[in-house]
Amino acid sequence: MPTRHRRLLDAPDVVIVGAGVVGAACAYYAGRAGLSVAVVDRGAVAGGTTGAGEGNLLVSDKEPGPELALALLSTRLWRELAAELPPEIEYETKGGLVVAADEPALTSLRAFRAAQGAAGVESTDVPGDRLRDLEPHLAPGLAGGVLYPQDAQVQPALAAAHLLRASGARLHLGAEVTAVLRGPGGAVRGVRTPRGDLLAPAVVNATGTWAGRLARLAGVTVPVLPRRGFVLVTEALPRVVRRKVYAADYVADVASGSAALQTSAVVEGTPAGPVLIGASRERVGFDRTLPADVLRRLAAQAAALFPVLADVRVIRTYQGFRPYLPDHLPAIGPDPRAPGLLHACGHEGAGIGLAPATGRLIAAALTDTVGPLDATPFRPGRFTEGPEPR
Repeated sequence: MPTRHRRLLDAPDVVIVGAGVVGAACAYYAGRAGLSVAVVDRGAVAGGTTGAGEGNLLVSDKEPGPELALALLSTRLWRELAAELPPEIEYETKGGLVVAADEPALTSLRAFRAAQGAAGVESTDVPGDRLRDLEPHLAPGLAGGVLYPQDAQVQPALAAAHLLRASGARLHLGAEVTAVLRGPGGAVRGVRTPRGDLLAPAVVNATGTWAGRLARLAGVTVPVLPRRGFVLVTEALPRVVRRKVYAADYVADVASGSAALQTSAVVEGTPAGPVLIGASRERVGFDRTLPADVLRRLAAQAAALFPVLADVRVIRTYQGFRPYLPDHLPAIGPDPRAPGLLHACGHEGAGIGLAPATGRLIAAALTDTVGPLDATPFRPGRFTEGPEPR
């Protein structure tokens, strides 16, 4: 066998492709289940969508259903992880505040809150005249809001790095997977990189927006598309924004399947001082153009919500590509079309929040044990055809 195709190391039990937070969580829980793990990534840890994320761990933006169940499980798991991982992951249980500008928006928000409450979400109604007790720098005149104490935040790149370190996985960074190896019967038996082959009886596709490409290497379709978003980062400030605060129309933007540009005010402080401002989303492929009009719109919406930010300097901006699936649910679990291939992808903008529950489900599938919740809605086999990633 040519040297370039030799096995890199002793065969692990599973190869996880992708060193973002989802891949890191899969590695962590697979390692805790007693499996030997290798993690392969063409770049660095958190070099893709994870590194461009705000670190949101949200239940407030999810309607009742499978994704909310996944988020509630992850909320509990993130609390456990925060006790086990170093404080550098910056886990904060600061809560989220969703605000409505007028009475019609507030009526819709309260109806949404009632449905979430029946599904296990904790929340408190906040009258308009009490909003500034929670966030003193909010704009006056808002109709009201809902406080979600279960919402939290982490520093996503550091969380991914510490999950990987705690997993005991062997890392192969800067090694792009060029083929998914399959045996005579079609079963997956490892991956190929320019450095050589890495053999394993199971491969997990945790490649985010590139998950469709890796799936194609295995001969299957998972129709992941990139959905671009921008975040503005201000200069360091005193804690002028205490929680994650966003306008009620953000929930509709999250649930929308539109390819057009959508923006809604999302503002949150960080322990280090900068304020993070979002959120935009649009399907433009992997176009990395930095449109000034979108950035101005985000800044204006944030200043309308928090007037104190109007004269604050934005010191940088970054963009990321959320891995979008057409039914707004991630693909998690074994792919029946390629035995030995599992997917952990398509979380769109919620991957950081949903990573621990995803990791638990993948670990259960790898060990053929009962998972913490019903994974049927996330089955990768539900996709038999669809658009290819651009």
